[in-house]
Amino acid sequence: MIRQVAPFASNGHFIRDRTLDRTGLLLRGTLVTQLNRVAVLLALTACQKASPAAPPPPEVTVLTVQPQTVPAKFEWVAQGEASKRVEVRAQVAGVIVARPYVEGTDVKKGTVLFRIDPRTYAANYQSAQARLTQNRATLANAERNLARLQPLLVERAVAQRDVDDAQTAVEQAQATVQDAQAAVQAAKKSYDDTFVRAEIDGRAGRALMVLGALASGPTDLLTTVEQVDPIYVFFNPSDQEVLRWRRDIAAKRLIIPPGVLDVQATLADGSMFGHTGKLNFIDLAIQPTTGALQLRAEFPNPQHTLLPGQFMRVQMIGLKRTEAMLVPQRAVQQGLNGPFLYVLGEGDKVSARDIVASEWAGTQWLIESGLKPGDRVIVEGAQRVAPGRPVRPVPYNPASDTTLRVRPDSAPPVAPPSAAPPIQDKR
Repeated sequence: MIRQVAPFASNGHFIRDRTLDRTGLLLRGTLVTQLNRVAVLLALTACQKASPAAPPPPEVTVLTVQPQTVPAKFEWVAQGEASKRVEVRAQVAGVIVARPYVEGTDVKKGTVLFRIDPRTYAANYQSAQARLTQNRATLANAERNLARLQPLLVERAVAQRDVDDAQTAVEQAQATVQDAQAAVQAAKKSYDDTFVRAEIDGRAGRALMVLGALASGPTDLLTTVEQVDPIYVFFNPSDQEVLRWRRDIAAKRLIIPPGVLDVQATLADGSMFGHTGKLNFIDLAIQPTTGALQLRAEFPNPQHTLLPGQFMRVQMIGLKRTEAMLVPQRAVQQGLNGPFLYVLGEGDKVSARDIVASEWAGTQWLIESGLKPGDRVIVEGAQRVAPGRPVRPVPYNPASDTTLRVRPDSAPPVAPPSAAPPIQDKR
């Protein structure tokens, strides 16, 4: 093919051949395409080399649960009450002239607490004694007359009627003496009642009537005396708890020791009361207002540490629960549907299982339902697992678990004072 030679332009420059320009463009486009392909291949090769290998299964510690026999813990809020409480009331009417006792102190049985004006009652007592003396003299005279007439009757010196009248006079005199003796006893009691005494050993309360006040009789309350050594502590388990006890005892899941159950008290500040009580009363019926069964324990209280009306927590000790499933605290997770555990299945794959955790047993949870013997529970590493994924289990070592170290729930038992603080009588 004959190609035309490009002419010179008017300005003297050479005019390029258009055919050569198109061929160069094609060559340059082909070169760019090849370079792009090479770049893509290099990038793919680099990506394949940078992709890491699949991570190994996470390591977790696993506990194989087995049934155990553990102490059963039942705890309730309780309230103290005096074992004996006596209302001190006047038995006779009169003005209060003395109050020998100091309010809030311990008194012995027979201690005089109040003194009522005794003058009227003392006079009545003396009058009754005088009448008794007179009636005894009348009886003695009648007996002497009868003694004189009886020998004369044998000699027929007196009539039978005279002897019978003398005998009747003696009997009437005897009845009069008996009546006078009763009057003396009544008058003496009224006089003695002017000394208002404590009927039991205990702590006397605040005086409710002041000196100079008129006590009208038994309707007026003067004070109270309460015996707090020993002291009663009342607590009320619910009817649901009672039903569960009965079922567990029947199924031998709950073992009760023979004899009287021991009860332990924890004070409001967390300290343990230094004496153990005894369960000594179980009510016969559920209280209709509360739906609870009332129980009572008796505690020795020599230093009066426990007071009537004081609140505390109590628990019965010595009970044991069999076939208990225990897991450490950290193994129990909390979800939207409640507590659950991560459990290993076939191939060491993780699955979540809902449970019912009823109570604490030391530092572990007692699982009521959701576990069976031989289940493998994840204790540590739960944050690294997901349901359906495999893991690498490691046996759980309780010795290395710091959460199992028992931290005391309360301070040492409260040390009672050696004696009650003195109360100054400001009267």
